[in-house]
Amino acid sequence: MDYRIEKDSLGEVKVPKDAYWGSQAERSRQLFQISGLTEHPKMIEAFILLKKACARANTDLGLLDKEIGEAIVQAADEILEASSVERRASSDPNTQHPTSSTWLSQFPIDVFHMGAGTSLNMNCNEVLANRAEEILGGNKGEYKRVKPNDHPNYGQSTNDTFPSAMRIMSRLMLQDLFVEIDLLSDALSEKGKEFDHILKSGRTHLQDAVPIRLGQEFAAYALAVRKSRKWLENAANELEELGIGGSAAGTGLNTHPDYRFKVIENLNAYVNPGNPKSEIRNPKFRAAEDMREAMQSNLPMAALAAGLRILCLELTRISNDLRLMCSGPLTGFAEITLPPVQPGSSIMPGKINPSMAENLNLVLFQVLGQCQAIDHSVQAGQLELNVMMPGMAFSAQFSLQILTNTLRTFTDNCIVGITADEERCRHYAETSPSLATALNPYLGYEAVASIVKQALKEKRSIPDVVRERGLLDEETLKRALDPALLTEPGIPGKPG
Repeated sequence: MDYRIEKDSLGEVKVPKDAYWGSQAERSRQLFQISGLTEHPKMIEAFILLKKACARANTDLGLLDKEIGEAIVQAADEILEASSVERRASSDPNTQHPTSSTWLSQFPIDVFHMGAGTSLNMNCNEVLANRAEEILGGNKGEYKRVKPNDHPNYGQSTNDTFPSAMRIMSRLMLQDLFVEIDLLSDALSEKGKEFDHILKSGRTHLQDAVPIRLGQEFAAYALAVRKSRKWLENAANELEELGIGGSAAGTGLNTHPDYRFKVIENLNAYVNPGNPKSEIRNPKFRAAEDMREAMQSNLPMAALAAGLRILCLELTRISNDLRLMCSGPLTGFAEITLPPVQPGSSIMPGKINPSMAENLNLVLFQVLGQCQAIDHSVQAGQLELNVMMPGMAFSAQFSLQILTNTLRTFTDNCIVGITADEERCRHYAETSPSLATALNPYLGYEAVASIVKQALKEKRSIPDVVRERGLLDEETLKRALDPALLTEPGIPGKPG
């Protein structure tokens, strides 16, 4: 490989000749060969978007030479456009995946790099500076007119740009997750309506309980998902507060008093507003109330982890319920059937597994682990800075990506295709000894418990034992044990 020689404060560095990154990114690339994972396109986009907003603000304030500022903005636009095209291509299985010559390949550093994220900040500065230098007629690595630290980084520090970019990335990815959460809850609601007439046996402690309608269970799942979403809405609001303009220690040293507000104004103008008809609130970034607090604390990332954790716990419970209800087909509950998506065994012909629900659990457990990593990183802040932000950014990005993707495929390939075995559900409801609960208002708890014991011991139905003992007339017994009346508030067989 051909190299060029660049110099920084530590000395000379060999940089690949055609690379747009420079000495600091190259040092990081060589030092931190940790995971084999480079920064996610969404994090790069967020950082470049922020750099563009900063360059525009400094240019408008007369702090950057206009020609240099415009060149930096043009370079940022080229990267953002290339990233957008690449994401569209990679999401389309019919489109050839992009090659390593794309702009995103110019950000080669490992996600686990030096503390606070200086490597990524300088990677962005170097790429923007080298491309701007070319736009102005120079060559990569010369830095005659555009210097990484002096121009793309003007009035900035890693300490205010990295946390801001991390929040921007998280908020924009959260927007995609909201879409999938809503689609899932809507699909569950539809199943609630479709199955509302189907009676089944409820279960507590995994033992027979009073009847419930299958639709009631699915309607409850939908509501649980919608409630979980509210915690993420709170996190979204926290993520929209940015400490940009705080520079090195949150004091705003070397920044114009209006700079941070202009950056936020530019940023909101650049963010894709999405579908104006959507009920999902679009991001609205705002300047931090206190830049010191915004630099010291990563509470918004903790809020994100908390929201994700709550959603994951609810989804785990729901997924486990679906796996139980579809167990069988002959030796389990077999109340519902999940759509078959692939053969379930390499040795047992015809076996079908709840693959989509299992996949959901796998992802949820991974996200819960990443939330734990965010929590530990958030509490590790010291005085004016938290240097564990690269770990936070990776955990947030990875969690949001895999959770969004799995909810999309889970809804499409599992929930919308669920069918119910109405006959089997009704059989469980009508033969369950828990039907006897409805007799409590008529006969009392102790007498009913005795009836249940006899019915189970003799393998007889509840009505048979009641008739044998002559405890209720036939009409009263029929009304009291009508399973349909047991799934709504009231005392079965009694008025009012």
